[in-house]
Amino acid sequence: MSAPSYLPSPTVSGFPLGPLTIHFYALCIIAGIAVALWIASRRWTARGGLAGQATDISLWAVPFGIVGGRIYHVITDPELYFLPGRNPWNAFAIWDGGLGIWGAVALGALGAWIGCRRAKVSFLAFADTVAPAVLVAQGIGRWGNWFNNELYGDPTDLPWGLQIHQMDPATGQAVTDMAGNPVVIGYFQPTFLYESVWCLVTAAVIIWLDRRYRLGAGSVLALYVAVYTAGRFVFELMRSDYANLILGLRVNTWVSGLLFLAGAIAFLLTFRRLRSRAYPETADGPAEASAEGKGNIPERHEDGAGRAESTPERREDEASDH
Repeated sequence: MSAPSYLPSPTVSGFPLGPLTIHFYALCIIAGIAVALWIASRRWTARGGLAGQATDISLWAVPFGIVGGRIYHVITDPELYFLPGRNPWNAFAIWDGGLGIWGAVALGALGAWIGCRRAKVSFLAFADTVAPAVLVAQGIGRWGNWFNNELYGDPTDLPWGLQIHQMDPATGQAVTDMAGNPVVIGYFQPTFLYESVWCLVTAAVIIWLDRRYRLGAGSVLALYVAVYTAGRFVFELMRSDYANLILGLRVNTWVSGLLFLAGAIAFLLTFRRLRSRAYPETADGPAEASAEGKGNIPERHEDGAGRAESTPERREDEASDH
């Protein structure tokens, strides 16, 4: 039985390229990272950073983040890999899906901190810079779940219900019936799509707020955590795929709720601060660039009310902060 109107899902999750199989999940993750790097690079130079610096720091953050995301997934769902009859080596099969965002953020932040230390720039400024870009990467990366026919909610007969096929993990293709037609499990709430739209809209709003109100140091990161987890809390309640539970709620539901509270409190404590800068200012003025000599640092002055004000050249750079 089929729904009168629905969103289709792919019947393949990858394609062969010589001896390799290219998985669409991996391509979506890579595409999200590429767009996020472009956004972060533009925002970083608007905060006084140097061209190419955001990419250099991300070369530390991205691998750490991928490893952290996989570790979080495996730790929170160990029975998928380590129970009798399971293949423990599948814990390394990232292309099949399974990256926990909070593990990715935590270990990715460690990688970013290392990169910032090496570049002698402010880690907090980099975190404020990259936070909305990470949301864009998440929004694009969620489409990898669409190719894998995963991350859906309860059954629905809504016109945008998502058609889900029975997929064969070994072949990366939908199981077919005797007539050769893909086997359809049913039609479900497209929670992956809801989360993707939420991430992209939230990223746009945060970038606009940061440009309009010059949010204080640390508050962009805090706003990312608070707003994203508010949506994620709702989406986790909607999801019907397998997950471990604590007191009747999914693990990620609890994590999202707690992080929302932490992010909201952090935002209230930080949004009135001066805006974070790539090279933090001292009592004697802007800090000097690293000894390797990587360019001049834009000047910054105080207006009569004691607020930080950029030079005309600085404002011109900030006009590209989008």
